[in-house]
Formats: sequence, C-alpha cells, structure tokens
Amino acid sequence: MKILITGSNGMLGYDLKEVLNDAHELILTTSKTLDITDKEHTIDFILDNEPDLVINSAAYTNVDGCEENQDIAYAVNSEGVKNLAIACKELDCPLVHISTDYIFNGKNDRPWIEDDEIGPISVYGKSKLKGEEAILEILDKYFIIRTAWLYGINGKNFPKTMLELAKDHSEITVVYDEVGTPTYTLDLVKAISELIETDFYGIYHLTNSGSCSWCEFSRYIFEVADVDVKVIPVTASEFARPAPRPSYSVLENKNWIEKGFKPLRSYKEAIKEYIELIK
Repeated sequence: MKILITGSNGMLGYDLKEVLNDAHELILTTSKTLDITDKEHTIDFILDNEPDLVINSAAYTNVDGCEENQDIAYAVNSEGVKNLAIACKELDCPLVHISTDYIFNGKNDRPWIEDDEIGPISVYGKSKLKGEEAILEILDKYFIIRTAWLYGINGKNFPKTMLELAKDHSEITVVYDEVGTPTYTLDLVKAISELIETDFYGIYHLTNSGSCSWCEFSRYIFEVADVDVKVIPVTASEFARPAPRPSYSVLENKNWIEKGFKPLRSYKEAIKEYIELIK
C-alpha cells in the first residue's frame, strides 16, 4: 500500500515509520511539508500523491497548552482532521485517525467501551472530539483509534520524565487518583498495522492491557529501572494544572477483541522492554 502519514516526526509517527516501512510505500509529512490546517493545500497534496491510506498522527497534544491556545487546539485537532477527511472522501481513501481517552469525562466505575456516552472536560478533549465528529460526518471508510497514556522512543513522555527527575530528587510527588493504561507506541503501531490490512472500519479503543494510577506506574518504572526514589502520592487537585484530567480513563478494547484480534500485552511487559531500550 501507499500510505501517507501526517506528523511523521512525532512520537507515534516515529514508530509508524519503523513498523510500516518494510511492507509499504510511505509518504512522510510533517507540519512543515503538510500543514493540515490549510484546507486547500491539504486537499491538493493528498489528491496529488494519491495514497491508498492516510494515517493522521498529527495533533496538538499539549493538554495544558490547549487551554491557553484554544484556537490552535481546534485548528489542528478539529479543522485539520476535517480537511483530511474531505481529501480522503474525494480520493475514496480510508483515514486512520488517532484519538484519545480525553473524549470521556472520566467518571466511570468500569473501563470505557467505544459507544459509551462521551463528555470531554478539557479543551484538548473537546477539540479531539470535534475531529472524530468530522470524520463520522464525512467518511464511511475510517478507523478512529482512541488510545491513552502514550510513551515511546521519540520525544518527551512520562517514563522519561520520571527517570530524569530521579537523577536529582530522592522524593517525587505523583498523582494517585487518575487511573488509566500506559500504552507503548510500538505496540499500538503494530496493532494499527494489522487493522489497516482489513476493511473493519469503525471506532476502536487500543491500549496495552491492565491499568494503574500515575503513582503506581511511576513506582513500577523505578522498580524495573532499579532506581531508589520515594514516590509520594498526591491528589490531582493538589497537583494544580490548567486543564482538568479524566480521573478514570481505562479503555476496554472491546471492538478490537470482537473482531478477532489478540489483546495487546500487559503495560508491565511493555514498559520493561521500553526501559531496557532507553537505559
């Protein structure tokens, strides 16, 4: 397949290149070569390149930054996605779009399934939901993939931040009342590579298996990395940030499993492999 990837220089884009490069012809774009907020250029670029599939890994993911830069958040996460959907519609080409657990309000006592009621509580979540809605309105051929708590080789992420902090601190405060599933971008991309070989269009939750709080995750990171740091649990309200976060955002990979795919491995297995790579 000829696959066009947006945001190819990002954390997810890096692994998309690594995993898909051998089996597919890739058209790699960044915000400099393809600004998805520019409607005319986006449509012309995609029609000129004639991909068989578009994967959108471009996004404004700075959750707190979205609160302060709402215009940028909606331009990239909503209008940009709409522009890609319009182009894909003209070309009759499927779109893979990466979405988020933040489209839910976080108030649940069980993992979220794909058709649960949505209700984002932050600008980031609201802007990502608008992007989803644009795809549903415009396209029939789409894979909307909601994932959560991503970390990978390329770029900043929670495990790297924790290990950096541990170099200069004997104690670190970490939020304990936000629960989710840490997800390794490499595992996510391998799952995407399976999904795009099918025509099982729709919305999917895709994360590693299991769940934990940020506090539990940080303790496990230090255990695996053999780093002696005291982790002090704090509430999200004590750890003041501009954007509210969902308190419970575990995603049940229901549609993925029902389509006969194998569940992704435990987040504990994944982080062990990741830490070995970055040590």
